[in-house]
Amino acid sequence: MHTDVKTRDIVTTAVFAALICAAAPFSVPVGPVPVSLATLMIYIASGVLGRTRASVAVLVYIALGAIGLPVFSGFSGGISKIFGVTGGYIIGYLPLAFISGAFSGFSGRRAWLYPAGMVLGTLALYALGTAWFMFQTGNPLLGALGMCVLPFLPGDAGKIAIAALVSPAVRRRVGR
Repeated sequence: MHTDVKTRDIVTTAVFAALICAAAPFSVPVGPVPVSLATLMIYIASGVLGRTRASVAVLVYIALGAIGLPVFSGFSGGISKIFGVTGGYIIGYLPLAFISGAFSGFSGRRAWLYPAGMVLGTLALYALGTAWFMFQTGNPLLGALGMCVLPFLPGDAGKIAIAALVSPAVRRRVGR
């Protein structure tokens, strides 16, 4: 039985890594940072897998992109993408998954804590990504926020709402 649980954990983690890889390249350019489906899949992965396995799925995604597979936005890949202006957001997916996943086990009367965790994870994502963007481009904080955060708030709010509704049902099906 213990082996079955571990096998299921490995398989579901790999499936979510693949789902992130499949969704993330689809993006819409909005200034220097594109709108991507990566965050939606990471929200769902963290809701289903929890903090550790969701973080592993994201780490696999980043590693696959780093070695050159076209899994980043716009079907790009390579280590240069991680060190480019949007690289802080790619690395920021790790705390997003960890923080969101840490809140994923809440249900019943405390179900609001999961979307709250996604919001906190998104704040960490924005902080890392925007700091790296500012370092790379020399833009001041207000300019960087206007380019890299404000345009994404409505879409990320929608993604959080979708993930908060979808994740518990998927988690029950997967048999966390």
